[in-house]
Amino acid sequence: MNTELTTQSTIAASLWPEKTANRWLRAVILAVLGTALLWLSAKVKVDVGPVPITLQSLVILGLGAAYGWRLGAATLMLYLAQGAAGLPVFAGTPEKGIGLAYMAGPTGGYLLGFVLAAAVIGYLAERGFDRNPFKMFAAMLLATAVIYIPGLIWLSMLIGSEKAIQFGFMPFIWGDLIKAALAAAVFPAIWQLFKKN
Repeated sequence: MNTELTTQSTIAASLWPEKTANRWLRAVILAVLGTALLWLSAKVKVDVGPVPITLQSLVILGLGAAYGWRLGAATLMLYLAQGAAGLPVFAGTPEKGIGLAYMAGPTGGYLLGFVLAAAVIGYLAERGFDRNPFKMFAAMLLATAVIYIPGLIWLSMLIGSEKAIQFGFMPFIWGDLIKAALAAAVFPAIWQLFKKN
């Protein structure tokens, strides 16, 4: 079987190959940088209800695609561990609480979805989806749906399914489509730059 067709390099591996550094040190540095970027993206927000609009989903999916499924999911797990430990890394923290109490609130299901979505889009990127605009757009939509599934299930248990759809899904549709289109333009363009160099 030709592994070239199944697993391809990620952007992170192309920029900083694993062979050039200690593998674990490289992973830790990239994960910490990723969590810092997630922290910043969570603070750029617009409150529209129990779940604020942030740049976070774009960064989550971008990290997953750039890092691949293992490092992408590990970065998101580190981010959740930072939040569980009480660091104000999430949108609305520390104003709306911190730590596990915040994680059990309205955004709890979305937080789980973040890890799953990073893994899904990372897996697809490792199969070359991030090199084609149409495939990347589809991968972004699929990974976004992966965020919504546990997010809406959890939110429905807290406020009811009708309100969960109204406040936890509807306000985000256009933004998610724009983010998917942006990623579909940017990632293939980055790969084209790599080919030229």
